[in-house]
Amino acid sequence: MADPRSATPDSPASPDSPATTDSPADPVRLPDVLRFLAELVAWVAAPWALAGISPWLSAAALLLLIGLPTVLATPGDKKQVIVPVPGYVTVGLVLLQLVAAVAGAWAAWPARAAVPVTVLAAACLVTERPRWRRLVAARP
Repeated sequence: MADPRSATPDSPASPDSPATTDSPADPVRLPDVLRFLAELVAWVAAPWALAGISPWLSAAALLLLIGLPTVLATPGDKKQVIVPVPGYVTVGLVLLQLVAAVAGAWAAWPARAAVPVTVLAAACLVTERPRWRRLVAARP
């Protein structure tokens, strides 16, 4: 019986070794990181700002900010698409997240916290432009 550590790349992995794939892992890109951070801020800041008005409004904002981008996606932009939408809808959802992050931060937090959120959103606007061009140009 052959030693599993001496297996060639063309041979299947042994049951004891971790599974490997033929394709390399997707690299982490700066626009993705900035967009994710902005989404996290939106998920916290917008409901926080709306909580003083109504807990129901706060919950609705959180549901929309998380639920819409989860359900609606442009084919080719995500690995799993539940409801396919044109690229401009995905761009609009990202813009909604950025507006919610900035408006929520300025409404709920002091300027020393809201200014970095605004800078993050501006950086996201700049780094997302190539993706948005690709999304808008794609045919659904």
